[in-house]
Amino acid sequence: MKQTIADALSQQGYDSLTQVQEAVTDPELGHSDLLVSAQTGSGKTVGFGLAIAETILGAADRFDNAAAPLALIIAPTRELALQVKRELGWLYAKAGAQLASCVGGMDMRDERRTLARGAHIVVATPGRLRDHIMRGSIDMNALRAIVLDEADEMLDLGFQDDLEFILASAPESRRTLMFSATVPRGIANLAGKYQTDAVRISTAAETRQHADIEYRALSVAARDTENAIINVLRYYEAPNALVFANTRAMVNRLTTRLSNRGFSVVALSGELSQAERTHALQAMRDGRARICVATDVAARGIDLPSLDLVVHAELPNSHETLLHRSGRTGRAGRKGVSALIVPPAARKKCERLLRFAKLTAEWGEAPSADEVRARDGDRMLADPVWQDAVAPSDAATALVARFSAEQIATAYVALYESRHSAPEELSAPGPAGKPEPRAPFGPSVWFSVSGGKKAGVETRRLLPILCKAGGITKDDIGAIRIQYNESYVEIRSASADSFAATLGPNMTVEGDAKVTRLDKAPDLGGSSRPGGKSSDRKPYGGKPSGHKPKPHRGAAPVEPTPTPTPAPAPAPTPAPAPAKPAAKTDSTPIDWNDAPTPRVKKPKPTAKAKGAAKPASPPRDPKAKDTSQPYRPHGKPLAGKRKSRTAEPGKAPPVGKANSKKNKARAAAAKARGGDKPPKRRAPKS
Repeated sequence: MKQTIADALSQQGYDSLTQVQEAVTDPELGHSDLLVSAQTGSGKTVGFGLAIAETILGAADRFDNAAAPLALIIAPTRELALQVKRELGWLYAKAGAQLASCVGGMDMRDERRTLARGAHIVVATPGRLRDHIMRGSIDMNALRAIVLDEADEMLDLGFQDDLEFILASAPESRRTLMFSATVPRGIANLAGKYQTDAVRISTAAETRQHADIEYRALSVAARDTENAIINVLRYYEAPNALVFANTRAMVNRLTTRLSNRGFSVVALSGELSQAERTHALQAMRDGRARICVATDVAARGIDLPSLDLVVHAELPNSHETLLHRSGRTGRAGRKGVSALIVPPAARKKCERLLRFAKLTAEWGEAPSADEVRARDGDRMLADPVWQDAVAPSDAATALVARFSAEQIATAYVALYESRHSAPEELSAPGPAGKPEPRAPFGPSVWFSVSGGKKAGVETRRLLPILCKAGGITKDDIGAIRIQYNESYVEIRSASADSFAATLGPNMTVEGDAKVTRLDKAPDLGGSSRPGGKSSDRKPYGGKPSGHKPKPHRGAAPVEPTPTPTPAPAPAPTPAPAPAKPAAKTDSTPIDWNDAPTPRVKKPKPTAKAKGAAKPASPPRDPKAKDTSQPYRPHGKPLAGKRKSRTAEPGKAPPVGKANSKKNKARAAAAKARGGDKPPKRRAPKS
């Protein structure tokens, strides 16, 4: 190992190398290509930095003046690329290395100027690097090593074409190293195509579960998933926590919910700009935010020093993603917890993910409200302030003189709890794969509320109003029936008296709506609109119930099929229908049950004999006044008298405006022909 590299490791506090770092720095490997698979957080970044040191430095301990890049590091995301640049920056600082980054979201002109000044190592994302290669901004001829970090993730993100273009543009004599948490078939095919006699390195830690990560699968009710996330965050109170969701919409939803509950939270998703993502991560590192809600792609490459908790709000779609998510914690020897929120419908999916990832999780229920409060008490008593020496204070002396010890202790506990969000009450999870059956509601009392559909009352608005005004929860409310002018609410008998007492003597809720306690359940069998029961309504089309359509005029009457049911009461004889008007062609009344009368067609006029002379038009009176009008555009009066366009003898026929070359040439040709002679026709081309 180069002395400058060893000094940098000692300065960072490295007493020994990790397993993957020792494996890639084995002297027997020489300058061969490597295909390395190791767990996330096992020190791969420093590992490939050490692996390429001999290749790019050669026999020297320091770099010469920066020119064309000697090493190229490719990472799937911007955050990971910038993290790799920071790690290699301190590793090669004493060797005088110049590093440059080429990532999406940054100004490409600044990157081109940096590359033009020269760099020894370039860290880039695939898409931006391909743009620089196609524009000629980067010189690939001097490359000695190419490293693909998180190669499996780059293939999952659709960067295979970009990677093949980059590898094909690099010199064939370069050294190619691929680092990945897993080695799927796509990575193996890529390695076989662009690596030469690659050495496969698989650390022993890959075959067993990460010892520094505790996996917990928490069964929760389907309606309590977000409440369970709040309780998990409150139970552990980690300095930094990462909550994973599958979509941007879910990220925004969880961020809003946690922010409303008093958590210091930031969001990280693909819709944010690079500056916004950088500010969010900086807030996590500075301690201004404790919780980050992110998607899988946005969180790839996040390295927070105190990330002790990872919460899977939604289960990932593959076991590789589960390993990458959980690998954000348990890094550099720190312990971490990876908690999976598992509703009943996702139980089998969670078991399948854990089995494919070769992980063993501890199954249980999400922390209850009582468990969170008990954990708060333990943390309060474990605070180092109880062990500090008591220093005299005027404020403390005044409190002791004024209040008793119980009052001071009670006030301290209340103030301590006020600084934390209250935990949520969770219901018991239902059986796996089945919807949770609702418990029987039991005895109930009905109340009427003035106002119904006519006043715009809706169930989703009425429910929170009743809960807030009556001091009850949604579990105390059964059915809600919105009628036209009035609404009815079913409340559990055990809560009915307290509900009425909380409303007060006026028995009103928001908007001065009057609430009345009923002696019995309301009759809800009628129509919700005024006008009687629902049986009085006319069916669709406005026809009375029981209406039978008349048969077609030409169809034979159909006899009803006799049934064993008793015959209904005879219906009143309907009034005779008015007689229909007779047809114009016949005075006989029409029998509507008979076949329809054929339509009488008008005879067609006889065809004119071929060659027959056309009837001559009447002779025109020469003294008659000509009433024909010349053509003029619509809405414009005729300007002057219409001129004849017939050519006079010896003159060319009049043409349009003579301001074009074509009209002038046509007038000259007509004048040359004599004016009254038609132009000769050209013979058609053969």
